[in-house]
Amino acid sequence: MKFTKLALLLTLTWGCAAANAQQTPAPAAATEPVALPTPSSTAQKLYSAAKADLLQVRSLLKSGRVQSSVGSGFLVGTSNLVMTNYHVVSQFALDPDTYTGEWVDTEGQRGSIELLAVDVLHDLAVVRVNRYGTGYFKLGDKPLRLTQGQYLYSLGNPLDLGFAISEGAYNGVIARSFYEQLMFTGPINAGMSGGPSVTVDGEVAGVNVAKRLDGELVSFLVPAKHAQELLKKVKPEAKPPKDFTAIVAQQLLAHQTAMVDQLLAKPLTIKGMGPYSVPVRESEQMRCWGRSTDRDSFSVELTNCAMESSLFVSSTLQTGQVQIQHQYMKSTGLDQVRFAVLSSASFRNENFGSHKDKRLTGPICTEQFVKNSSLPMRAVMCVSAYRKFDGLYDFALLTSSTDDGKMNLQSRLDARGVSYENGMRASRAFIEALGRGGKK
Repeated sequence: MKFTKLALLLTLTWGCAAANAQQTPAPAAATEPVALPTPSSTAQKLYSAAKADLLQVRSLLKSGRVQSSVGSGFLVGTSNLVMTNYHVVSQFALDPDTYTGEWVDTEGQRGSIELLAVDVLHDLAVVRVNRYGTGYFKLGDKPLRLTQGQYLYSLGNPLDLGFAISEGAYNGVIARSFYEQLMFTGPINAGMSGGPSVTVDGEVAGVNVAKRLDGELVSFLVPAKHAQELLKKVKPEAKPPKDFTAIVAQQLLAHQTAMVDQLLAKPLTIKGMGPYSVPVRESEQMRCWGRSTDRDSFSVELTNCAMESSLFVSSTLQTGQVQIQHQYMKSTGLDQVRFAVLSSASFRNENFGSHKDKRLTGPICTEQFVKNSSLPMRAVMCVSAYRKFDGLYDFALLTSSTDDGKMNLQSRLDARGVSYENGMRASRAFIEALGRGGKK
């Protein structure tokens, strides 16, 4: 059952992997030089006033102090605290023996970084530096009210090319993300993660975080109120926590509780696929897609429901997500033996993880023939534990109907980054909701 949707959201850290992906362009043909648009006078004034408190935040390999990834950040008020994204600092948060942090300002001055706090759920972090802000960027106690179409100005260091400001517009709150984000219709590029987006008056509206890869000028900001909330938890003179892995694990556990509670807050929606009834969950955070294919001797109908957002933990791990898939196959020319071979091959082709995965333990699987109130099934459940985050697991439940020799329903639930109890809870609800009762 292969029906996956490409990841279309890009966090905006600029790293060595992205740099290596660039190819040397072919020499351009001689043409008349094209003049770049001149920044508006408002943007010029804003950048001039703000540049002293803009920083590039770098993640360096401790051995040789070689740059690994870069993002942006900004000094808050007249303090020595810098707001940025969690994904910008994730390397030295989770692997401080290998990575360290460094800041660079618009004048080329640089210094060391101390990581004080992270908010993985909203992708924010606070670091302490050995210099102070001028007071330009303020995070007030009251949420900033924005109107659709209001001009915003995003600042940061795109692609490690130099500090820049870009203009765009606020276009509302994104409902599809599990946690609130603002839509910014304007250019934000890799390397600008953690930089501020401000109003014409210089008020911080949000923190640059991501952009869509399948659209033009569709970018996202973390609302300033979440930065305010994180900042309130930070004591400026406090010692940095020794173990951010445990802090990240606690936040991931909090997320999975909210995620599964929301998934099961009401009975799963039941849809018909042939004679079968299948559970789905359609919501603002979870979208469903489908397609149908007719072959010479059989037909296939597919449904895929997945959360459109996940939590960034590291460059190799994104989690905190639920996906539901259904595949209904019907013979239109195969006898029962050949159809059984076809459906069995589809069942065997499912991937449940690898014992070579450095992030997760190898999957432990159990297989049984089960029956709920209306449907006999073959079921396989596989569970993998997170190596660095105690109490978190990936669950995969695959079922295949065994009630009819010429039609077959295969269903799969994936719950990533959940507790064992919540993984079992979601699996039970899923298997109980499958049935035979749709229209033929």
